Amino acid sequence: MSPVDPSVQPKVPLPQSKKVALAFSGGLDSSLAIKMLPDYYGTEEVVAITVNVGLTDEEIELCRSKAELLGVQWDMIEATDEFANKWIARAIRANSSYEGYPVATSMTRQLIARYVAEYAVETGCDAICEGSTGKGNDQYRMANVFSIFAPDLDVIVPVREFDFTRQQEKELCDKYGVPYKAGIGDDLTMWCRSIGSGEVDNLTMRIPEDEFVWCSYPENAPDEPQEVTITFEAGLPVEVDGITGLANIIKYLNDTAGKHAIGYIDMFEDGLIALKSREVYEAPAAAVILKIHRDMEQLCLTKEQVQNKPNIERLWAYQVYHGGWFHPFTEDCAAFIESSQSVVGGTYVLRLYKGNIEIISRETDSGLFAPDIRSLASTTFSQPDSGPATKIHSLQYKILSKRGLKI
Repeated sequence: MSPVDPSVQPKVPLPQSKKVALAFSGGLDSSLAIKMLPDYYGTEEVVAITVNVGLTDEEIELCRSKAELLGVQWDMIEATDEFANKWIARAIRANSSYEGYPVATSMTRQLIARYVAEYAVETGCDAICEGSTGKGNDQYRMANVFSIFAPDLDVIVPVREFDFTRQQEKELCDKYGVPYKAGIGDDLTMWCRSIGSGEVDNLTMRIPEDEFVWCSYPENAPDEPQEVTITFEAGLPVEVDGITGLANIIKYLNDTAGKHAIGYIDMFEDGLIALKSREVYEAPAAAVILKIHRDMEQLCLTKEQVQNKPNIERLWAYQVYHGGWFHPFTEDCAAFIESSQSVVGGTYVLRLYKGNIEIISRETDSGLFAPDIRSLASTTFSQPDSGPATKIHSLQYKILSKRGLKI
């Protein structure tokens, strides 16, 4: 078949492949790829693979129906529980934050890439295709994982290889008859949803509220606060208002906290190639869980752990954001983080109100808060015992004073 538009030419030589496994989200980029693969890459068979990492029923049906419309085989791989119980669980224990972004899409891209790579190898594909742009982060993340799990297969990235703008993609979809969603693009995971990544290209735009799935703006949030009870064990939430199972808890908190205007993030992010982008996210469950987890760690961990664990967390988040989930150093960081979590547990009562999370009460059997010793009302601690200790502690400053006099 000849190309639908002879004026559309690649900017680099294109690999030719007979059978291609396509990471398929049903969005603009991966849908267009289905049509471009036979016309430009000589592909005879395309398998569209959707990896479910917390998609809605509507999104899953969109992928299935669009693959059917475009005439290719569609397979779905269920990974919701793995994403929640392994990947998000690790992110919670690591207080996941990259410059204020609760690490999420960077995880799903690598999980999806692993499944697609394994599928491609097992079914005899000679190439893998994905829909990243040449300006974004996902191309690096997925390439890293493909290199580990399918090192001998070609990787096809049409948007990058043709240097398309988003508008050019839409025009080509129109010529191919490929339907696509109008308006701002998004990427939804159960842990965090990005809105218009790479499309929010000014400093003043406020995303319309109807573009959000979970979050309300404060002026439209309920005028009455809501109390929520959350219980942690070994660094993870195990029950929220009677709901159990991490995936179920996250879903409940996304809906509950989101309507109270919690979890809205508008930030500048330094991508993998150090280009700043304005990013808008909604992550209500992450906002609640991470706030309580951090507070609980400060209650239950030692001073040395509280002081030094954030350094390891920062390294872990950097590794994951930069496509290093399967890197040995990421595992090293995770091992340190996991080792601290057995004592992080308890039950908190929160009040959610117009973007605020107020802690009402804390209960724990493993906390290190000891008011019977620390309180100024207590006589358990003999204050005179501190006199000799302060004298010894201040000796270094006496020595410094002599150096200061010489100067």
